[in-house]
Amino acid sequence: MVFAVIIILVMIVIALLVYNIVINKKIKTFKDINQKVTSLNVLQDFMSTVGDTMTVDEKIIRINEILIEQYAIKYSTIVMFNGTEYVIKASNVDRKHWETLRNLQNEEIFKDSITTAKPKYITVNKEEERLPYQKMEFGRAKSAMFFPLYIDNVYIGYWIIESGQMHAFDNIDTTILEVVKENIISIFKIVSYQNIVESLTRQDLYSDLKSSEYLYEDGRKIIDSYTMSTVCMFKITNLEEINKNVNRDTGNQMIIDVCDYIKEKLSKEYLFVRYMGPKFAIVFSGVDVDGVVEFLNDIKREVENLEIEDVVAAEENEKDTKKKKKQIVTTHPKLNFILTTYYKGTALEAVLKKLEEYLDTAKPNENDINQI
Repeated sequence: MVFAVIIILVMIVIALLVYNIVINKKIKTFKDINQKVTSLNVLQDFMSTVGDTMTVDEKIIRINEILIEQYAIKYSTIVMFNGTEYVIKASNVDRKHWETLRNLQNEEIFKDSITTAKPKYITVNKEEERLPYQKMEFGRAKSAMFFPLYIDNVYIGYWIIESGQMHAFDNIDTTILEVVKENIISIFKIVSYQNIVESLTRQDLYSDLKSSEYLYEDGRKIIDSYTMSTVCMFKITNLEEINKNVNRDTGNQMIIDVCDYIKEKLSKEYLFVRYMGPKFAIVFSGVDVDGVVEFLNDIKREVENLEIEDVVAAEENEKDTKKKKKQIVTTHPKLNFILTTYYKGTALEAVLKKLEEYLDTAKPNENDINQI
């Protein structure tokens, strides 16, 4: 009888052990799935941020916020080297600590990590201790993980996460953090191209308009706040002729007069840029093509009635009134317009390229308003 009870108890213990193993496997599987889901959500949030119309700096700040929210990180700081100095691009740490955080590359404890491109984990063992890089602060961070960032074997900065608890990252799955780090690097690869575009935007000397790059960045925020807009490009078709047969100063004055006149007629929601040479672009944000044709007809008629005088001859007459006055030639601008519809989320650069190709292949004497 006792033997039978023992056998039953042994079988119960074995069954409980098997059940426990199965449960642990399920828990581990669930954790793995949960981590994968979290990583997938983070990646989706990252890509959504990249596709947004925010500036590069705003995107990096948002990426850092996503990391803090999704992985419950206490402190997260992303520092980039811009070629001359280290700059904190995003951090939720109080600004009074930023000077320390942007100079971690000088700390002996992190130099080997930067050289080997491997993460570095540091923590304190007593409450009264502080991390090696902390100069004047106590109690804020008790443990930290430092990740050097590389793009194509080129060191570009680092990402550091911190916790107010000792040994906070002892059991953390570093493979997940490595994936996060790689995602940060991927995002930087993508937004670096946007950064280049942002830095290319210029103010044109004669028209006082921004260059076409403006449409792809700050201007895009305005454009994409509407589902649909009309994109217009026009060309001063006789500008080259004026530059050649009269003089370039008169051609420049033509650009100034034409752009000044059109600017006065445009709403602030409409974007007007110098696209290239004699070509200019206007985006009528939130307006369909039919809504701008009549307006452009009026603009075209009024602009082509502007009288542009020979600047050089006028200046010579003004300087010396005693001599026989040089004949002043008066000319009028000639404009050729092409319009199309732009839909939010599509390739604006492709739309503009299509309009440019039309103007470049149009007959030299074409002087009209067309739609494609």
